[in-house]
Amino acid sequence: MTDASFKDGREAPLNLGAEDADDLQVIATLTQDAIFPVTEMTWRPSERRFALLLNRFRWEDKDAAARRGRAFERVQAVLVFDSVLSVASQGIDRSDKDMILSLLSVEFEPAEDGAGLVLLTLAGDGAIRLSVEAIDVTLKDVTRPYIAPSGQAPQHPE
Repeated sequence: MTDASFKDGREAPLNLGAEDADDLQVIATLTQDAIFPVTEMTWRPSERRFALLLNRFRWEDKDAAARRGRAFERVQAVLVFDSVLSVASQGIDRSDKDMILSLLSVEFEPAEDGAGLVLLTLAGDGAIRLSVEAIDVTLKDVTRPYIAPSGQAPQHPE
């Protein structure tokens, strides 16, 4: 029997914010390989807000799950981008209501005065480009974790 460590403590749902490129990289890592139906993307121009309801793999729990021999988990989370000036996409058929998308990466290309482009790269050559006034991103878990249907961890480059 071994003593419990701090890493073994009960984890609360994530509720993270990003205000710079380094913060955004943390959120990008936690949302890599998240999946979502095309119907769960929302762009509200009057609020300058773009949001996704994701089913994200719980990367923060992967090692503990493997160490304890328990199932890998996913959780539904809302990924919100505020201060969005415009949204463009390619390779996404919004009319196909059954389309499931997989988020591969989130990157920021800076411009002047904190503005720039946030590029969401999707599996299968899809992409979403957000022109933002500033990095203003929130990731919040909104359900309890559930067992990942595949039972596997996605391939995640370290």
